[in-house]
Amino acid sequence: MRIGIDVRYLSHGILGGINSYLRNLLPALFEVAGSHTIFLYADTKQPFELEGLPGNVHLKLIPYQNAFSSFYYDFNMKKIMGLDKPDIVHFPGNYGFGPEGAKTVITLHDEINIMPLGKILSGHPKNLRTVVNMTYLHFCSNAAVRKADLIVTISEYAKKQIERCGSLPDGKVKAIHHGRPLNVNRVEDVQEIEKVRLLYQIHKNFVLADALKNPGVLVRAWRLLPKEIRSDKEIVFFSRREDVWPEVHEAVKEGFAKLIIRPEREDLNTLYSMATVFVFPSWIEGFGIPLLEAMECGAPIITSDRGAIPEVLGEAGLIIDAEDHQALAGCLERLFTQPEERKRLIVKGFERVRLSSWKDSATQLLEAYQRLIENK
Repeated sequence: MRIGIDVRYLSHGILGGINSYLRNLLPALFEVAGSHTIFLYADTKQPFELEGLPGNVHLKLIPYQNAFSSFYYDFNMKKIMGLDKPDIVHFPGNYGFGPEGAKTVITLHDEINIMPLGKILSGHPKNLRTVVNMTYLHFCSNAAVRKADLIVTISEYAKKQIERCGSLPDGKVKAIHHGRPLNVNRVEDVQEIEKVRLLYQIHKNFVLADALKNPGVLVRAWRLLPKEIRSDKEIVFFSRREDVWPEVHEAVKEGFAKLIIRPEREDLNTLYSMATVFVFPSWIEGFGIPLLEAMECGAPIITSDRGAIPEVLGEAGLIIDAEDHQALAGCLERLFTQPEERKRLIVKGFERVRLSSWKDSATQLLEAYQRLIENK
């Protein structure tokens, strides 16, 4: 097979999300690809992030001139790919349009982009840039999903939601789980831990949480805890963006929380490893990579029952309703006061995360490519 993959997320300096997906998936795909030829299409906005590509993998760099270059290539990538006469092309970033004569695969990471536009916009804090961006992604994703030969997604939950929102036929959507995060590891070095404590001025035991994932329920739960329990503890929020929910700023102002914007990967690993508990009460998750990160680093987890979270977590954490701050407060008190329960969840987390393999994910993806070609 001749396989083309749009990998611009690896040349834009964007951390997390699709960038992490590609950084983990592609090396495993190269390993299992055998004699298949793979073409990677990136632009020159930032240096390409993968090194040491094998001989059957060819990197094609296209010029990046300004912000409009991304929009231009969204609709002209099919011409660039077509020059290499691929049998199959893959767009891992929720949408893309392939050349004639090639099968097109899209990884749609959840159903959000193809939900009704009004529902998408009502669920986010928004400014003009956010509205324009989400509207663009909505129309591109819907058009791409209709044209694609196969939709790959990251969980059985996401598969069902995409089929429902897109009114898609049986067999058009395939679920392939993420593997273990390869750049995440438990940190036990005392000097490294002390360095992170000093860097972020963390002097108490703490709960770690993502400032973009329903932080308000954690803030409300915290206020319900007895003073003697929370007096020597705090919340440490992290975020890949500066525009977090107002409840986070309220908690920081009141003195029981800190906010860290864009921590380095190594520092985030250390924070997971130091945390008394990781709280992830997300409203919706197509998968939930932070759950794997927390399990890999040995952080006990309290999370919500939404989306794919129960599918990913299994019995390796405590699950509550995403809006039930009273239940969350009860779980926090339980883990703060029962060290054996924390240890039990840590062990369960280690066991659970080791069931995930990027090589398995890549093998399933390659088999899906082959079936598409055989049906051509």
